[in-house]
Amino acid sequence: MTFRTILLSCLACTLLTACAPKPSTNTATLPVLVPEETIVVSDLADLEISGEPADEIVDVQVPPADDSEPLSSEEIEALETRLNIDIEMDDSDRKVVEKYFKYFTHRGRKTFQRYLSRCGTLLPHATEIFKEKGLPEEIVYLAFVESGFNAKAYSRAGASGVWQFMPYTGRKYGLKQNWWIDERRDPYKSASAAANYLLKLYNDFGDWYLAIAAYNAGEGKIGRAMKKTGAESFFELTQKNHKLSRRARLRTETKHYVPKFLAVVKIMRNLEKLGFEPIETVPCETVTPVTVKGGTDLLALANDLNMNWKTFYNMNTAFRRQVSPPDYEATVYIPAEKAPQAVAFLESDKSRPYAGWISYKVRSGDSWYRIGRRHGVPVAVLKKVNNRRSNLLRPGQRLMIPGSNSTQVAWRSPRAKTRAIAQKRGNYIVQRGDTLYDISRATGVSVKTLLSANGLRSAKSLRAGTKLYIPNQSTKTIAKKTAGKKGSKMVAYQVRRGESVWTIAKKFGVSYKDILRWNQLSKRSILRPGDSLTIYSN
Repeated sequence: MTFRTILLSCLACTLLTACAPKPSTNTATLPVLVPEETIVVSDLADLEISGEPADEIVDVQVPPADDSEPLSSEEIEALETRLNIDIEMDDSDRKVVEKYFKYFTHRGRKTFQRYLSRCGTLLPHATEIFKEKGLPEEIVYLAFVESGFNAKAYSRAGASGVWQFMPYTGRKYGLKQNWWIDERRDPYKSASAAANYLLKLYNDFGDWYLAIAAYNAGEGKIGRAMKKTGAESFFELTQKNHKLSRRARLRTETKHYVPKFLAVVKIMRNLEKLGFEPIETVPCETVTPVTVKGGTDLLALANDLNMNWKTFYNMNTAFRRQVSPPDYEATVYIPAEKAPQAVAFLESDKSRPYAGWISYKVRSGDSWYRIGRRHGVPVAVLKKVNNRRSNLLRPGQRLMIPGSNSTQVAWRSPRAKTRAIAQKRGNYIVQRGDTLYDISRATGVSVKTLLSANGLRSAKSLRAGTKLYIPNQSTKTIAKKTAGKKGSKMVAYQVRRGESVWTIAKKFGVSYKDILRWNQLSKRSILRPGDSLTIYSN
């Protein structure tokens, strides 16, 4: 067999699944105008424009460790609950279900309660969709197994959203993914896509447990395993799994996927009995989908609706940019009572395409690559939004580029916004060698207040040349208080025999702590004759 034949055979084994590991086809990992706190992982590097990092799925140990605590009578009763899609299991299968049941009701109880706390809006909607499409009511609880009903969840394999669609499968079921938007993270559209995919899998296998297993491993993997073992059900397949070749066997994750799902369903059917806090469900009618034209300024829309960006974004996690995709309509979700206001805004000039963008004048020596890198925008996107195909640029040409300066500031975290305001109100320019402690001592304003007023994380964030805002102080007053510091000069001092940091500090009239800091020394550092020290002194 030739190498090419082997390679083609391997590729044929890679099937379109929702959860089976596949590398993302999205290669754009460019930075967005987002807070520093944003996490950068794989192709989700630029997904977060909310100021909060995306949540990676926390994998429960497979199988979860037994805490050796006995089940209560209520827990035993809940575990024995018969389900609408129940099936006969042997003792070994029941033990796996019990392990997951025990984990989520004991050691992982807080985790499961967190799942419940965030499904209030999404669960009713998904339940309604699954019911309309004729799926058993319990199947909707698969979202707890996939992501804990977290629209911002992702896996290292490249799956994303509540229903953890892989990129290719998501596109196959109508979920758009590009530089602007990732509809796998749209909990409403992805719920419909998941229902369609699960129905397809059920029609393939005629068994819901096999369909659920295929959602995790891929229909090809399950189909081949069924054919080779002659198994007719999921649990029979797991019992015959050892007969398969190592390559064809189901992974431990897949073997435990259905038992984990069954444990979750039994818990959901007995929440009150098991002492979980009830789900605060929100009726579907309270959230309204609104169609927006290409290039709509989403931040301007949120501001017009008197919604802070975090609230708006948490309702619209599919968007990867502050502007909707420029070449087609998209859907945003807003509180129902704000729908008339949103419609009025979208009909106004404020929402015109590229409202929040900048107009860039091409300079001599510019190229698409340089402009794209400078602004964090892929060349392909720049060309597309400017309707250009040629690589040639002429000085003086105008290009539209996503994200204006005003938009950048508005999208920052509270700390970054404070920092931007402090720069405008700044009444003191940081000098080389300045420390917050020195400035605090000179002005009488505490270091803590200076940090808070300037949006700084720590005293180490201070940089020479930046403007610092000192509360309740006029520029003249600060100038007088820091006058002695203005004449400071850097001196390269050579240590002499018998000198110490303390004697050198006394000689120059500075603090010995400053000398240590300027030279990255500790109290235990030993000075030797001939060593060079940097000192800022009058």
